[in-house]
Amino acid sequence: MQPIFVGRHREIQLIKEAWQKPESRFIAVYGRRRVGKTYLIRHTLAQHISFQMSAIANIDTKQQLLNFHTALLRRIGQEITTDKVPENWFMAFQALISYLEQLPEGKKVVFFDELPWFDTKKSDFLQSLEHFWNSWASARQDILLVVCGSAASWMIHNLIRNKGGLHNRVTDRIRLEPFTLAETEAFLHTKNPVLDRYLILQLYMALGGIPYYLDYVNGKESAMQNIERLCFSKDGVLRDEFTFILASLFSHSVQHELILEAMATKNKGLSREEISRATNISNGGRLSSLLQELEESGFIQVYQPFGHKKKNTLYRLSDFYTSFYFKFIKNTSVMNENNWLLAMESGQYRAWSGFAFEQVCLNHLAQIKKALGIQGIISFASGWQSKKAANQAQIDLVLDRRDHMINLFEMKFSVQPFAITKSYAAQLAEKTAVFKEETGTRKTLLLTFITTFGLAPNAYASALVQHDFDCNILYEY
Repeated sequence: MQPIFVGRHREIQLIKEAWQKPESRFIAVYGRRRVGKTYLIRHTLAQHISFQMSAIANIDTKQQLLNFHTALLRRIGQEITTDKVPENWFMAFQALISYLEQLPEGKKVVFFDELPWFDTKKSDFLQSLEHFWNSWASARQDILLVVCGSAASWMIHNLIRNKGGLHNRVTDRIRLEPFTLAETEAFLHTKNPVLDRYLILQLYMALGGIPYYLDYVNGKESAMQNIERLCFSKDGVLRDEFTFILASLFSHSVQHELILEAMATKNKGLSREEISRATNISNGGRLSSLLQELEESGFIQVYQPFGHKKKNTLYRLSDFYTSFYFKFIKNTSVMNENNWLLAMESGQYRAWSGFAFEQVCLNHLAQIKKALGIQGIISFASGWQSKKAANQAQIDLVLDRRDHMINLFEMKFSVQPFAITKSYAAQLAEKTAVFKEETGTRKTLLLTFITTFGLAPNAYASALVQHDFDCNILYEY
């Protein structure tokens, strides 16, 4: 199923500028699997691609070379045979050069998809790609080499940060992020323009802004019906998606899964020491590599609590679908009906929806700053938790601004305007006081609420809250 194309204006502009420049360019596109990398390239450069091929997962070098050979013969227009399959990648790239040199004048696009899968054991692919670029393509003015990869850690370490012959050879890089809420809304409105923002928010909290997932949404169904069908039915396309996506990204994914599952049990994030204890993975270099791979592949976010040093860094599960999978999908049976309907009545659902809404807000900081009118003011986002075990005061988003102000955020998901009660007002006042006392800040503190439908007006809201936003601000471009 091909997704309808929306958004990606910045990325399209970068690709078009690279195409128009009077020299050869080398573009690397990476990001979470299913985020639309291949579709972006094909949509933007479809009429200019001279050669393209996609690697196949879990096959050896000989089979990848046969894959290359048939792709080249198909492009040339020759009958597909197994004769003269290149013996190695060096010979394969020489065959590609011969083909490209016979083409008419004009820029030629060479597109390799799922690049990390080409780099099989004892393969000379990376060295041969390096030779192709350094000795031939970069010396010309008419080659646009585009490579894509979902294994973001491989793309970054082996290509972008390559310390050998490909060092600093990538001229343009695109980390393709999931859709924002605004892009998700535009995408889903192509299915049904009457879908409201509350329904779209519910879908986003479970599926994230992943075009492949959103393309399966039925615009005539409610969010509850879509999630039940996609994630819990026997043939739901997202029921087993987590297992597939992890295996396709990491050759040994057992430890990656252990880390993600541990993070799913604590919404606010875990320290390295906590992750090590929960997974029995030694707190050393191996854990560092695993965390880096998960971060670069879009599963987790790293953040430093307000006023703390780097050693206090926390790691938080940030991929919406992965969080939803561990909370609800993994332990359900296809033999049961209405899994999601029943889950929505539980305390687990209320806890998850609150966390998921917080994550939506954290992923839309640019929109929040725009609503506050502080786009041009330098600011630093973090979280904060009291050092005193007795009170457990916590603020999930602290925006420390250079204009001598700090926004302390409360983010609440509810089905109606959120009402601040007398007891909650007392908690807010105490939390603000504790924050000021423990941090020693002299900046002005602004209590800021972001809720689904705004705050219900009452005396407590008027007395305590400086900024009150509903979820509509998150839909801004």
